[in-house]
Amino acid sequence: MNKKKIINDPVYGFISIPTDLVFDLIEHPYFQRLRYIKQLGMTHLVYPGALHTRFHHALGALHLMSLAIETLRYKGQVITEAEEEAVSIAILLHDIGHGPFSHALEQVIVEGVWHEDISKLLMHKLNEQLDGRLTMAVEIFNGTYPKKFLHQLVSSQLDMDRMDYLNRDSFFTGVSEGVISSDRIIKMLNVVDDHIVVEEKGIYSIEKFLIARRLMYWQVYLHKTVISAEQLLSNILKRAREVALKGDELNCTPALNHFLVNSINNEMFMLERRNLEILAGLDDTDIMAAVKIWENSSDFVLAKLCRDLITRNLYHVDITNELPDPKLVNELTEKAVIKYGITKEEAGYFVFTDAVRNNAYKVGDGSILILMKDGTVKDITAASDNSNLEALAKTVKKYILCYPKDLV
Repeated sequence: MNKKKIINDPVYGFISIPTDLVFDLIEHPYFQRLRYIKQLGMTHLVYPGALHTRFHHALGALHLMSLAIETLRYKGQVITEAEEEAVSIAILLHDIGHGPFSHALEQVIVEGVWHEDISKLLMHKLNEQLDGRLTMAVEIFNGTYPKKFLHQLVSSQLDMDRMDYLNRDSFFTGVSEGVISSDRIIKMLNVVDDHIVVEEKGIYSIEKFLIARRLMYWQVYLHKTVISAEQLLSNILKRAREVALKGDELNCTPALNHFLVNSINNEMFMLERRNLEILAGLDDTDIMAAVKIWENSSDFVLAKLCRDLITRNLYHVDITNELPDPKLVNELTEKAVIKYGITKEEAGYFVFTDAVRNNAYKVGDGSILILMKDGTVKDITAASDNSNLEALAKTVKKYILCYPKDLV
């Protein structure tokens, strides 16, 4: 069988599958599941075109990795064919552990388990199935391989993951502020003392990259309507678990039911291996099928939450720099209790506060390093004359207040 396939990608054009092993991994059910997990969760309720998947994104990151390896070899870095295949596999599988609706339901389905943990577990499982052929890829992914710069291409503040998702999310949402010069940034990459650096003439492309990331967070990832939809979906799963743990039977797929009737934390998840296999069978369709069924639940709170999501009757969201007024929160809670005939605890599904954070860059945390013309290496914030970059390095925290529109 010919496994040297070409895939037509709307962002980059034709993408080549480099080796038979990479092809086999793409064909594996663990990876095929990513076709049914949207990259941007509920963002399509704001930007209708945002229906691309984790599958798209992983292939895009694979393509950018091939360009990065080609550039580094051209500049004299020794990267063997085995290392090229391994780092390609590491970036291909970097998101394989994402659950349904990606970040929206992280920590809701299994408390204390992040998608990075699931990715590592699934990569180890694939390595067992493939007789150790992924050992080097796992080491690169974990940062234990001797050539540390390979890990930085997979996971850092300037990795192929971020470069692809900014361009891809911008393309599918139509938000042009997210477009970055990924080709130019990759052409400017080099390695100094086993660290990825960017040559000085690429400094403006890096500035644009960081600013684009900040703008995409406020305009797309943390758009208040996206926050509203994701909070609503999260509350649906929380309420469903509460109902299921009381002994009420809820119709849903066996995989979803497993995580509803069993309150599984991090320790329990790791102890029983079948939890991983069941989670690897969950995708967006499990959740949406359940939401459509639960719309007719006898539990008022669950039924209303599901109905509101299906009809896009989302929470109103106030985003402020200060904590919401407790008096206002109490007033809205009392209104919900009276209007819906529910308890004060149940009103917490309709009126609640939370916080969101946005930081485009962290100094010292896998810093973006600039190779100056005199051979010195500086952090981007020190190398740039753009004073805005120092502001980008600060975490911006904002508070949200969510409540149904019919309470005011």
